[in-house]
Amino acid sequence: MVKTQISVRYQETDQMGVVHHSVYPIWFEEGRSALIRKVGYSYSVLEQQGLLLPVVDLHCRFVSPVRFDDQILVHTRIKEMRGAKIVLTYKLLQVESENRVAHGETTHLWVDRSMKPVRLQDVHPTLFRILKEEMSNNQ
Repeated sequence: MVKTQISVRYQETDQMGVVHHSVYPIWFEEGRSALIRKVGYSYSVLEQQGLLLPVVDLHCRFVSPVRFDDQILVHTRIKEMRGAKIVLTYKLLQVESENRVAHGETTHLWVDRSMKPVRLQDVHPTLFRILKEEMSNNQ
């Protein structure tokens, strides 16, 4: 699991003064990128190697409003890895109160440049092993 702190920017809020729903997937992506960095890789290097990770499904449950200048902690962990699929979960907490503000899940497929699904264990066994260990350590 990796924790990523987010400082809510004014432009992320809507007319009601709360974070717009379209921002949460961006925060999920921040957590996902941090997780990849934690295990010693970066999206840019993986993409240069021809390995892409598009989102194929996304769910988000909003629990409590978030406002400008709030500090949010995104907890990201791997829930499942099978074949070309990887599922990540996200828990968003307000730093000061530790109250949950949202939680969600994204499903991704490892694909090549032609968008054909690939089995990570076949095309990048080292990364597969490291991610499996990360998943096991956070069950």
